[in-house]
Amino acid sequence: MSVEENKAVVRRYIEGVINKKNLAVVDELYDANYVGHLAGMEDIHGPEGLKQAVATFFTAFPDLHCTVEDMVGEGDKVVCRFTGRGTHQGEFQGVAPTGKQATLTGIVISRIVSGKIVEEWEVIDMLGVMQQLGAIPTPE
Repeated sequence: MSVEENKAVVRRYIEGVINKKNLAVVDELYDANYVGHLAGMEDIHGPEGLKQAVATFFTAFPDLHCTVEDMVGEGDKVVCRFTGRGTHQGEFQGVAPTGKQATLTGIVISRIVSGKIVEEWEVIDMLGVMQQLGAIPTPE
């Protein structure tokens, strides 16, 4: 597949799964042997594991919406820098709902083979999110 086709796969994930809350799209875009490496967390395995992880975010931030800030592709990899915004309405990482608006930023590298995402490496600014929720003090 071309780099542009690979970028379209990543955009479809963000628009279809994250922004439209359609977890069924995961089955279309992710390989059965998918592995997701998230900084500071255990690896995610398979489409079902990914759907469970994403559902956790939807429970905590039901109005979560992501914006693509940058997207670069080369070979079988696509790098996406994104910003997510949502209202903390459910438990998140042990923090009870605060009703606060939160902004999270992150970067994900997706490896795509034959139109399916087979592996990802993701870093999200979880410290920033926890500070916004008041769970961790912000340095003076």
